[in-house]
Order: sequence, then structure tokens, then C-alpha cells
Amino acid sequence: MPFARKVSIFAGVWASLAMAPAQIRFEEIARKAGLDFRLKNAAAGRFHQVELMLGGVAAFDFNNDGCMDLYFTNGATLPGLRKAGPEFYNRLYRNNCDGTFTDVTATAGVAGEGYSMAVATADFDNDGLCDIFVAGVNRNILYRNLGEGRFQDVTAKAGLSGVDARRGKMWSISAGWFDYDNDGWLDLFVSNYVEWDPAKEPACGPSDGPFYCHPNAYRGLPNQLFHNNRDGTFTDVSGISGIARHVGKGMGVAFADFDGDGFTDVFVANDSVRSFLFRNQGNGTFQEIGLEAGVALREDGNAIAGMGADFRDFDNDGLPDLVVSGMINDGFLLFRNLGKRSLFEDYAQRSGLRMGTRQLTGWSLGMYDFDNDGWRDLFFALSHFPALDRFIGRSSALANGVFRNVDGRRFEDVSAGAGADFQKAAMHHGAAFGDFDGDGRIDAVVTTLEGPVKYFHNITPDGGHWLAVKLRGKKSNRQGLGALVRVTLPDGRSLYGHATTSVGYASSSEPLVRFGLGSAKTVKRLEVRWPGGGTQEITGVPVDRIIEIEEAGGPPK
Repeated sequence: MPFARKVSIFAGVWASLAMAPAQIRFEEIARKAGLDFRLKNAAAGRFHQVELMLGGVAAFDFNNDGCMDLYFTNGATLPGLRKAGPEFYNRLYRNNCDGTFTDVTATAGVAGEGYSMAVATADFDNDGLCDIFVAGVNRNILYRNLGEGRFQDVTAKAGLSGVDARRGKMWSISAGWFDYDNDGWLDLFVSNYVEWDPAKEPACGPSDGPFYCHPNAYRGLPNQLFHNNRDGTFTDVSGISGIARHVGKGMGVAFADFDGDGFTDVFVANDSVRSFLFRNQGNGTFQEIGLEAGVALREDGNAIAGMGADFRDFDNDGLPDLVVSGMINDGFLLFRNLGKRSLFEDYAQRSGLRMGTRQLTGWSLGMYDFDNDGWRDLFFALSHFPALDRFIGRSSALANGVFRNVDGRRFEDVSAGAGADFQKAAMHHGAAFGDFDGDGRIDAVVTTLEGPVKYFHNITPDGGHWLAVKLRGKKSNRQGLGALVRVTLPDGRSLYGHATTSVGYASSSEPLVRFGLGSAKTVKRLEVRWPGGGTQEITGVPVDRIIEIEEAGGPPK
């Protein structure tokens, strides 16, 4: 098997990367870049639960010019849940490939309807054009990319309205694309939150100081899984797959083949109840094993207010690990994949992450190598709940956080040195990641509640070399989502990654598989294991570039 799991438990036994640590730094350039989006939640003192949860953003290349574009979801009026004016429109910005963006929402036809929450982007119909799925409180939308900058609402035809026969339209809060049966066509997973009706909003807090209710004031919902029928339509398989048997209060969703069996598994962060790990059994069904695997709860047995999640390998042992953000006093979670009997260990305390995040509330997040030293770091979009300041004695607005990965053993909070712009507090929510200017350094775009978007341009000096892998499936789905990539460096060290766009909370990031390479000036060998099991190998790969790999064998779909 090319992705052998016989690697060191701690990559610290490897030789040093032979380069001094670089200070991760960002500059905030949204206005300079022409990004003028503002996230509106329509809050008016009535403390509707939906006001807290919106803010998803996507980084994707809708016009295939090689530059990552941006799509922002937005709120609507309350309690009417209508986009009554342009201030509530979802927005699409085209990357002009010169450091600026242009709002093309009107010509693209993607302003949306209803109270939108999240966005998931991928090429669902294998036509080479990236499509948009919007998840929301009262309206889910699938926009098919027609090319030439135009999209078509195909929700009704596709059967993706999100309306359940028994429950009606459920409050959808996150979503993601993956190929659960390895048939070469992307399926859709939708994370649903709680039963909510603006006319029946419970009253919480004292009469002279009402506040948002705790999630335990609402009944939870099951998640949904839709199978791609390969003809532009989808079938709701939530019941027969086993997904709908488990009621939670879903938030972020992340995908990875955590047990190496060739089938993509699903993690769902739940709010204040145990989280779910759906193990793909390879026969169209899933088994929920969160408790057995050790990722459902914190190590003391308590649930956290789980929000964002990412499912990637932080210690370079070839096994995808889990990071989950939470609320103040939770401490964020980090689960290290042990590679045996589907078990994880709670590694947050040992890594320093739990104490470093105990006083924070995190929404979206991403595990990326921001300094290209060969170890994936952590970025958190941070803010407490609106109006929580009167209870905690300080502002609900927070600066974002970035934690540097130190040799796969611990995470060091380097936020204070990440630049003056990075220290500015706001109500940060959604976050999408990509290299928007092609310099090989991962940038972050973050939405702020009732405020302007922030574009954190990565200006880390003296970082390492890098490599990005763009996959093109033929037998597999067009973007190669779910494919595993392993790079071997000249000194024998290996780095691992997999293709996914589902990152953080309510958001979607670029589909490329990226590697920081430290001081390595070449890649000795690059291996791809495609969904379904086919493998390819390339040797002598040059660095500091994007390399495109097309799947061998089989006609393109």
C-alpha cells in the first residue's frame, strides 16, 4: 500500500528542517482589494437565535482562470426571513488576478433568497465548472455554473430544497461535498442545527435583560445526506444510510478517510451535545462511532459548544487528526488519530491548545501551513456572542488567533506577532482559505458580524518552499475530492494531505492540496491515491509552484 502507516508517532524524531522559525504575519487589505461586503444579521433586540450563526464564505475558482474567487452568504429581514434589499444579498466577487476583486453578483445571478448561513462549493456535475450550494434557515439553493460568469438555480430539479417530509424545511447551518460511494460523482452532506420558528422564539434571561437562549432550549435535528444520481438530480438517502438516525445540533462538518479503508468519513461538530463521527462502512451506510473513537466529548466527559472543525494531519504521521473550536471556558479540542482500532486521543492539553484557547470563542478555523515550514498551523476566527460582554466584563469582539505548529508536538500562540492588523478585534465568524495572489502563502478571508469583511494577506517573511497539487479526476470526481496525496522529500521525510473544500464552520476553501516544504528544494516523489483506490506516482517534482495531476485511465465523464 503506497500510503503506508508505518511512520514515526512523533515527527520530532526526523531530522530538523534546517531553517529558523518564521514569524507568521498578515496584513489586512480588503478595502485595497475591492472587497466591500458587509455581513448583516438584522438583529433588533429580539434575540432571535439565527442572528448568532450566519457568516459562511467560500474560496473557489468559478471561471477557471487560476485565481480564487469569493462567495459570501448573508442574512435577511427578521422575522420575515426575506432578502428585502441589496444589503442582504449574498455576494460573488471575481478575482481579477491583479490583487483586486470585482463584485459580479448581479451578472452571475447568485444574490440568493432567504436567511442564508453557509456555502459549499464543488463541481457536482463533473463539467469542469465549480458550482455553489447555499444552506440556510428557510431556503437552500443549488447554483449550477453555466460558464461565462453565469449561474442557474437548479434546486428544485436537483431535489435539494432541504424540505423533510416530516419536519419541513430544517435549519441548515453547514454543508459539504464528498463522494461517499466512490462512484466518481460528488454527494452532499448537510448539517442541520435546531428546530426554530421566529413566532415561537423562547424568552431567555431576566425580564429586564433578555438574552439569546442556550441550545438546550431547542430540539435538535438530524443531518441529511443526498446521493448524486449523475443526471443533475439527487436522492435523499439520510434514512437508509443511517445518518438521520442521530439527532444533534450540527455545526461544522469535515471529511477525511480517518481509518485508511478507502472510504471518506464524516465528522460533525455539535453545539453543547456530543459530536458525531460517521464511519463510512463502504456499502452505502454509516456507523456513528464518536464515543467509541474518543472524539464525541472532551476528555473530562463534557460536551463543548462545538462550532468549526478541520480534519487534517497535524503531526505528519499520515493519519488525519481533528481540531474543533468551541465557546469561552470550553477550550478548543484537538484529537490525535492513533491509527489503531479507530481510536483518537484528546491531545489539546498536551499540545497547549486547550489552555491557550480557554478564554476564547471560536467560529470558523483552518489547519494550514502558514509559514511553509512543513507543519500545519491553526487559524481561528474568534468572537464571543453578541451582547455577552455584559456577562463576562469585556468586549465580545476579539482579534483572531494563529497558533504555530512546533514539530507536531505543540501549538504556540503567535497571534501577538502576526502584525498590527491582526490585533484588531471584531465579531469574526466565517473564514475561507486560499492563496489569492499566487505567492505560495495561504491567505484568509474572514466575515465579521454587522461589519466589513477582512482579507488577511499572508506576508510571512523567510518562509519555506511549497507545493500545491491540483487534481483532475477522470474515473474519480472531477476535482479529486477525497484523494490522498503523499510527498516524499530528498531526506526521506513524508508529508500527507487530502483534497477537500469543507473547512471550518459554514465555509468552503480552495480544493488544492498544499504542502509547506521547509528548506527542501525538490520533491523526490509524489503519490496520489484516488477515490476508489487507483494510484499514481511522479518523481523529481520541482517546488514553489502548482502542479496539476490528471487521473490515469478511464474516459473523462
